[in-house]
Amino acid sequence: MLEDQTAAAAPTPWPAAYPEGYAVVDVETTGLARDDRIVSAAVYQLDARGEVEDHWYTLVNPERDPGPVWIHGLTTSVLSSAPLFPEIADEFAKRLEGRVLVAHNAAFDWSMIAREYARAQATAPVRQRLCTIALSKELQLPLPNHKLESLAAHYGVVQERAHHALDDARVLAEAFRPSLRLAAEADLRLPLLACQPLTEWSDGPTNPRTSTYIGQQRSYSTPSSWRPSRKRPACPYPNPGRYKEGEQLIQGMRVAFSGDTSIDRELLEDRAIEAGLHIATSISRLTSVLVTNDPDSPTTKTSKARSFGTPVIDEAAFVQLLSHVVPAPAS
Repeated sequence: MLEDQTAAAAPTPWPAAYPEGYAVVDVETTGLARDDRIVSAAVYQLDARGEVEDHWYTLVNPERDPGPVWIHGLTTSVLSSAPLFPEIADEFAKRLEGRVLVAHNAAFDWSMIAREYARAQATAPVRQRLCTIALSKELQLPLPNHKLESLAAHYGVVQERAHHALDDARVLAEAFRPSLRLAAEADLRLPLLACQPLTEWSDGPTNPRTSTYIGQQRSYSTPSSWRPSRKRPACPYPNPGRYKEGEQLIQGMRVAFSGDTSIDRELLEDRAIEAGLHIATSISRLTSVLVTNDPDSPTTKTSKARSFGTPVIDEAAFVQLLSHVVPAPAS
């Protein structure tokens, strides 16, 4: 009987390849473009099995207009006395170091964090990230959509302050834990992606729209660009045809984008080119796949894609597929 009780209390076998710790992150920002800034950040540190170890939160002075106050609730007066990002960069880094960054649409949170560190002439100590949208898809959770509120509702997690970085991070941490355990029970390979730090930063032209520092009465040159524009190299692989749902991308496939992307568009295109894909600026019958976060919008590209029967996927799915691009067939 004692042996039975011991066996019942034994911990569930855990995949040896799983990470040793996670940093569940949420950042609120002035917008979605590459020149936008972080206004608040929160980190929940979790152990290997998803249990909370610590949490941290900070406001950040974005040195510009705070953007959609009606969403995040952070006004100019609130942020005027907040620390600048370089002043919290070291503490933020301590919370991330040695852990996998976890976020809901992790590509966006990582790109915003990476840009802030690039502006501060530093590098975030993050090597891998995990998107909870991608994990939900891998687990085939019966969600009506991929919003954080839907994931939270699925696990019975109560949201107290939506779009407040600390509460969003808490909700995600509580929803990530059961997802992680489901993945472990199924011995599922986690959808981990590499985090490439940004190492270039150059000031762009002056933009009057964001010409005032919060808490200071002076103008500045903004919307800095961390990568110079350049001509795309020719794709060395022939087009293997259209992408098929449920399969992998193949080197040489022609990829087009429509609408805003969470990851900086140039960075997203560069990653696709490095994987051996061809970036198409327009839609034709030769286009392999269209990437858009708003497939129902009546844009020229989405309309043409529908008329040609071109497959359409969202950014999160595309980023996941980028990690497993199939080599071009040998000629």
